[in-house]
Amino acid sequence: MHLPDADSLVAAIEAADRRGVIIATGGGAGVIAHLVTVPGASGVVLESLVPSARPAVDRLLGGPQEGYCSERTARRLAVAAWQRACGLGATPGQAVGLAVSASLRTRQPKRGEHRVHVAVQTVEATFTAHVVLEKDARSRADEERIAAGLAVEQLLTACGRADAARGALPADLLRPGEKVIRAVTTPAAGVRGLFAGDRGPVCVDDAGAKPAAGALIFPGSFDPLHEGHLRMARIAEEIAERKVEFELSIANVDKPWLDYEEIARRTARFAGRRLWLTRAPTFLEKLGMFPGCTFVMGADTYARLAAPRYYGGSEAAAEAAVRTIARDARGLIVFGRSMEGVFVDASRIDVPAALREVTYFVSPAEFRLDISSTELRHRVAAAEPPP
Repeated sequence: MHLPDADSLVAAIEAADRRGVIIATGGGAGVIAHLVTVPGASGVVLESLVPSARPAVDRLLGGPQEGYCSERTARRLAVAAWQRACGLGATPGQAVGLAVSASLRTRQPKRGEHRVHVAVQTVEATFTAHVVLEKDARSRADEERIAAGLAVEQLLTACGRADAARGALPADLLRPGEKVIRAVTTPAAGVRGLFAGDRGPVCVDDAGAKPAAGALIFPGSFDPLHEGHLRMARIAEEIAERKVEFELSIANVDKPWLDYEEIARRTARFAGRRLWLTRAPTFLEKLGMFPGCTFVMGADTYARLAAPRYYGGSEAAAEAAVRTIARDARGLIVFGRSMEGVFVDASRIDVPAALREVTYFVSPAEFRLDISSTELRHRVAAAEPPP
């Protein structure tokens, strides 16, 4: 294999004071074998995973993916790896998450492209690299060499060893017309602080801003922000008689955090609108950051506020949460939404009386959108030029 010798790689990672986790979805797993066979490797490679089957990837990422060999999936896996490294004893500044998502030569001819996507997550940046390989021009072993070389290159770059990284993927391994596309996304200081341990909130357009008591807060994943969200915001503003401020949590209860590239893409759609970034995946955490505020939400989120299964199955915890929401929230403005293909009128959801008393239900006559966020996301993606 053309890779730098494993002893040198491990030494370089040790010298950079990095400790990481590697996830390779089958293709590209050669980088794992290369690294973990030398003394001292366990000190820098805390864990390595090879989730070859789609259900294995789904388990790591919290659900089915829209594409299993893509830059987005590689970035999600890299963040999952970074989080696992933190959970295995690395500090946020030490942790490195490396992911390889590759579609390489198999026994049967592929319909799609042969390609490799690599992503690395650190507290400083999100690194990505991908290459489309000439179809059926190499053996599987040769394609694996390219995947492993690209993975090592990006790992060394993320560890601050760009000098050593340049030789990890020799140019002569690539054929004419094959080009590696590399990108690095670095966050603003406030966003980096969220990864480093701060919980937020961080205002995207004003780093020194603090939430005001009595604000109108619209939390969501906004993947992406679309006209349905904006219509909800306009109606909520008319009801509450003040401007909506949006909140996006980079953390999720059952999925990996958003990487820096994903954060940049989502926040770019909020130009001219106030957006808060937090590390508060649950509503109670958001309520603690925005006390005395009015919150805007859809029927699906509203139904979860009083459901015991979102509180570890505890009815007592769910009841306590409802009491806290009724006491600390100025009010809730709730919209119906499409759930599993059926529009749900939020006023018909069975919730405790204490929760209903602080809720304004927007009627279907005022707002109705019979389309899921997933379908809207597909429409937006189809309308956008490729990166």
